[in-house]
Amino acid sequence: MSLKSVVVDLYVWDGTVSDQPVSPAYTINKSVISGQTNITLEIAELVRDYFTITFNDDYNSIARYVRTVVSSFDDSDEPFETNPIVTTYVALDGYGYFEEGTNPELDRHALMSATNIYLPEGTTGKMPIFAEGVGKVIIDGVTTQITDNGNTNQKIQYVTIPADKSSIQVYDTDDTTLKKTITISNICEPKYTSFKVTFVNKFGAFQDLYFFKKTSEVTNVTDELFKKNIITNTASTYNTYDNQRGRMNVNAQTSLTMNTGFIKENMNQTIEELFYSENVYIRYENKTLAVIPKSKSLQYKTSLNDKLINYTVEFDFAFDRINNVR
Repeated sequence: MSLKSVVVDLYVWDGTVSDQPVSPAYTINKSVISGQTNITLEIAELVRDYFTITFNDDYNSIARYVRTVVSSFDDSDEPFETNPIVTTYVALDGYGYFEEGTNPELDRHALMSATNIYLPEGTTGKMPIFAEGVGKVIIDGVTTQITDNGNTNQKIQYVTIPADKSSIQVYDTDDTTLKKTITISNICEPKYTSFKVTFVNKFGAFQDLYFFKKTSEVTNVTDELFKKNIITNTASTYNTYDNQRGRMNVNAQTSLTMNTGFIKENMNQTIEELFYSENVYIRYENKTLAVIPKSKSLQYKTSLNDKLINYTVEFDFAFDRINNVR
């Protein structure tokens, strides 16, 4: 008895495990390719259609339950005795790197790559964790127990970092196994205004990155020109104060060039994930605004080669300066 085909019902939903919808989001039928004995299905892009990412400085959990119901059929179109095979996942909008291989399992504790967080002095912060894999978080000796209530809106939780703390310890669900230690640097910046940029990182969580040093703003204007007929019909003359060349479709794009200030070398991964992110926001003039990293080339800096590490990143605001939303 050999495998001939499979039928997969794919369910994607918010809420708890028991909230599974009645109808699947997709039903996939696939047959074995000639000469092969197994069937491979890629469901990640289908699941990603059910992620809608918005951010207004509110740090919501971006997670979905995914369930696959797989029915297999042999070369006589008879169902296998194991039918159906049901598997349930928690899906985050993250990604792995090529060198990590097929379907890499990302960290299930602190949802950030670096072991450093930089905050302005006197400012609280946020750190994302995966609730299923964390039992407690200790910040400068103060313990916060983490509870997973099974709802997707709590799978990613954002631990509040009180102002002017120095270290975070993230423990496994057994409350004894230390999974990650993160050092907090509290930056005093008396000269420049610090800006908070928030992006969806490799793990599918919102992560903050402050730019402490010089920020410059540039506006690039676009327009179209046309020639007008300014001759009057009655006298065949024109007024010298009329403009012969007219202007239309005027708009502008504003860009920011920002500097991180001096950071440690292990922040290279954070900068890299910022460049890769499709969802980036800045806290600017008391508003949360979407931006797009305009810088497309990243030269990695090291303490050996560069001594002190500062990154300069250019962003475009993700909207036109003149409101043309229709």
